[in-house]
Amino acid sequence: MLLLASKSPRRRELLKLLNVDFRIVEGPEVEEVYPADLPVEEVPAFLSSLKAEAFRPTLAGDDILVTADTVVVLDNEIIGKPASLDDAKRMLHRLSGRTHRVITGVSLTSARKSETFSVVTEVFFAPLTPADIDFYVDTYKPLDKAGAYGIQEWIGAVGVEGVRGSFYNVMGLPVHQLYHHLKSFSSTQE
Repeated sequence: MLLLASKSPRRRELLKLLNVDFRIVEGPEVEEVYPADLPVEEVPAFLSSLKAEAFRPTLAGDDILVTADTVVVLDNEIIGKPASLDDAKRMLHRLSGRTHRVITGVSLTSARKSETFSVVTEVFFAPLTPADIDFYVDTYKPLDKAGAYGIQEWIGAVGVEGVRGSFYNVMGLPVHQLYHHLKSFSSTQE
């Protein structure tokens, strides 16, 4: 059985695109802490693996668990989820008119093995006006999103000039790559 360990409604929507049966699982809370000297590119994979390992003792023989972690990186600094609406506005001002990277680490884990991969997408933001930022933050819910934005929302339509790489990765799950990794993982699982 394919299991998704995620509270993200976006990841659930994206996994449904693959037309596979899966079940949402909730498990142990994991403190998302990583070594201070870990390169930012490796943080999502590290955190995804950390989440997966917490679930491993609960997995049955044919279970395949999917865990993921997504970060936004600007100037080699991880931009997390905003702590407040003012924080969200500050983040969006920083991203305005600039290019940043979105990195998602995905782990596939069974009782017998695990595999982790990362996907990087570049996002090109047009300059945003203060009114645009205020409207988005006041109208949408940016507090649960890395970098304070959802590319699938209004700000993506009006503010994102382009994307190099997986669009779905920016939403939180690189489904194209996940599909191919799942096929490989499943075939060696049997």
